[in-house]
Amino acid sequence: MTDKHKVAIVGGGSFGTAIANIVADNGHDVCLWMRNAERVAEVNEQHSNSAYLPDISLNPALRASTDLAETVTGCDVVFVAVPSKSCRDVARQLAPLLVDGTMVVSTTKGIEVDSNELMSEVLREELGNVSIGVMSGPNLAKELAAREITGTVIASADEQLTQCIQDLLQCSYFRVYAGSDIYGVELAGALKNVYAIVAGLAAALGVGHNTISMLVTRSLAEMSRYAVQKGADPLTFLGLAGVGDLFVTCTSPLSRNYRVGYALGQGRDLNEVVAELGQVAEGVNTLKLLKQQSQQLDIYMPLVNGLYAIIYEGKTVQEVIGDMMWAEQNRDVEFAVQKS
Repeated sequence: MTDKHKVAIVGGGSFGTAIANIVADNGHDVCLWMRNAERVAEVNEQHSNSAYLPDISLNPALRASTDLAETVTGCDVVFVAVPSKSCRDVARQLAPLLVDGTMVVSTTKGIEVDSNELMSEVLREELGNVSIGVMSGPNLAKELAAREITGTVIASADEQLTQCIQDLLQCSYFRVYAGSDIYGVELAGALKNVYAIVAGLAAALGVGHNTISMLVTRSLAEMSRYAVQKGADPLTFLGLAGVGDLFVTCTSPLSRNYRVGYALGQGRDLNEVVAELGQVAEGVNTLKLLKQQSQQLDIYMPLVNGLYAIIYEGKTVQEVIGDMMWAEQNRDVEFAVQKS
């Protein structure tokens, strides 16, 4: 390690805690901001966060605080790991506390409901003259905290930021790749949550592997189709932030959105499932936004439309599947290189 950094992690949920633990393992000065004083005490005294990462021992050097100013003052790197609905409010609290040039990295995989903005856009609006990056990939927090091998993507227009985050987080079990397509990386992380719900629902119905494979592949097609309309690079979706994250969240019970879909497939009520989960399942909010946007922009998104019809319009799964199987058959790969 060359430079020692002072780092703040804003948001003490499962992923924020896992990232903070990596930073501590790598020997940097790190503080985790959490709202709950009891959880702060648990991190500081017992070196655990049992509410979000049970059975995981945290590095004793990791500190936690309920004081946002104390957490971020003097930091050169700040990770924002709060739910999308809280991002703007937290950013406004952060704004007077950060100096120009602070590197701010969003790890939130969601879209703001009222504005339809991604987290990097919210942070850019609220924080002023800071350097913005986004991080996304197949990063289930419990596996990351258990030090299982995985990779992620850090994307920013600032190459100094991407290099810094790579140096900060790279370790024997976590590989950090760089990218410049902020919008694509961030959209991939937000959109895949919807399709994880679809995959969970399908799994609960006991479908075969062929069906799951088709769902994941067509989900990738819908995601990239939407993202390209929004200005993203379709090739981003072939990497860790795209197909990598989509695959893991569509096949793992550790994924919150997958668990929501699985419960819906068992016939349970959405509100009951979300309340029982105790953590944010971003895909529920993102589904409404995607449905609205796909209609406004005339983007063909049959899986989004089908899931929306099941959850909000009272259609049965059988009805939706029937409609989809007889719908217009589009091209398999839409962004293939055309031979001259």
